[in-house]
Parts: sequence; C-alpha cells; structure tokens
Amino acid sequence: MGDQDRLRDLKARRPGSVEALVEEFASPLLAAARSWGLSEPDAEEAVQDTLTDFLVAIDRFEGRSTLKTFLFGVMFHKCSERRRKNKREQATEDMEAAFAGRFGSLGVWNSLPRGPEEEAVNGELKSWLEECARGLSDEQRAAFQLKAVEGVDTEDACKIIGVSATNLGVLLFRARNKFRECLEKKWKNR
Repeated sequence: MGDQDRLRDLKARRPGSVEALVEEFASPLLAAARSWGLSEPDAEEAVQDTLTDFLVAIDRFEGRSTLKTFLFGVMFHKCSERRRKNKREQATEDMEAAFAGRFGSLGVWNSLPRGPEEEAVNGELKSWLEECARGLSDEQRAAFQLKAVEGVDTEDACKIIGVSATNLGVLLFRARNKFRECLEKKWKNR
C-alpha cells in the first residue's frame, strides 16, 4: 500500500488503518530510538509519542515527504528532547524494578540466564558498541542509524536530520571512522 492510500485510509479513520501503521513503523522507530541512545522504556515512550502526535495531526499532514521520512523526523526530535531531559535528571536504579524486570508474575525467569562465557562476550561487545556510539555526536549517530541500520535513502535521511547530502556524507564518514577507531582500540586493550 502506498503512502497516499495509507493516508487516505488514516484520514478517513478506516478500520485497521492505525493498526497497519503501527505494524509497519513501530519496530523500525523503536530500533532507531534505541540506537540514538534511549533506554528501552524511553524508546518505547518516544515511539508512542511519535505515532500519537502523527495521528492527532494527520488531517494537517500534506504528504510533502514520505510517511517514513516524516515519522523518522518526528522521532529524531523526540529522541533529542528525551536525551536532553535525561541528561538533566540523575538516574537511579530501583532494586524492585530491576528484580521485577527479571522475573514474571509467577516468580519464573522472563528469560533464562545465559552461560558465563556467552554472557561475557555478548556483554563486552554490547558495551563496546554502546560506549563507541556515545562518542558520536547526535547527528553522527542519527546519520549512521538511518543509513547503515535502517537503510533510509540519502534524500530522506537529509530531511530527517536537517542537513545537506554533502554534510550527511561527512557525518557518515566521521561516524564510521570513530566506530572503527574505538572498536580497534577496545580490541587491542582486551
């Protein structure tokens, strides 16, 4: 289904149109929010806010950009706002929340713990990637996520981030180099 058909269905409030929108875009938006440095709960909230804001303003949406470009643009701004807010707040971990996150309502593990070797390797690699990603600017991280992970085309990525194609290329080049240098350094110091 094309964007025009989808927009017509959404504006007409046809049954199933919202579900189809959520089905198509929730997962990619969540992945983008996570890669832009948000925690899982913050990322989920940003996705909900993005989709809710879009649906509230759907009648004013003119379709001058693709639906995907528009939603990722809104998401980028939501993530930027949330990251600024999180920087101002000092996070503390609640022990009960941590415990509740690991066990279901019947006291059974939500997911079985992995073996120590697998956990160590996966945890080390994940922490390296997260640490290296923190070394990127917001624009570099967004450019890398949109182009390398989401596969968004250059024109749409430029609209979302608000940069020229040349600037996007520079952002990607610098992001890739910083990732490579950081990971090489981590590997050598292992």
